[in-house]
Amino acid sequence: MYGYIEGKVTEIESDSIILDNHGVGYLIYTANSYSFSEGETGKVYVYQNVKEDEITLYGFKTKEEKELFLKLISVKGLGCKMALPMIALGSISGIIDAIEKENILYLKKFPKIGDKVARQIILDLKGKLVSNNVVEKPQNTELINALKSLGYKMSDIHKILPQIKEEDIENQIKEALKLLLK
Repeated sequence: MYGYIEGKVTEIESDSIILDNHGVGYLIYTANSYSFSEGETGKVYVYQNVKEDEITLYGFKTKEEKELFLKLISVKGLGCKMALPMIALGSISGIIDAIEKENILYLKKFPKIGDKVARQIILDLKGKLVSNNVVEKPQNTELINALKSLGYKMSDIHKILPQIKEEDIENQIKEALKLLLK
């Protein structure tokens, strides 16, 4: 099983990329292949799906996308080909919020997700996505993205997130910066 593959994007198709790693081109199916740029070098978080007749790699820009994908494919009746469009079309926080609030209409907007599968997603995942893991809390996504864009490392961000008490994003950022500068 792979955690991630680092390399250079050599080809982009509508549903996949080819990532060159030391002369080996990995075909990786992605939620949004056009979020990658040809010639771009970087890390792609991957999930290896092994079946009797095929081995497939699914790739994600962030660890959080991969973690949500893994939670989604753990749902009975929801496979990789149904979970990938959910990651592509929805935001992580939006999907988590819909599951926690039992918003079946939001979940049904994704391709191949009907009433039965939407209810199964809620039944299997409600309460399991928002845990002590602060990265998975939807209200922290915006704060994490803001701090990452300012150049802070995820390890430093994880240390201060439990200490953030403010509700609105501006005050959260101010409080986080004070804690990070200590």
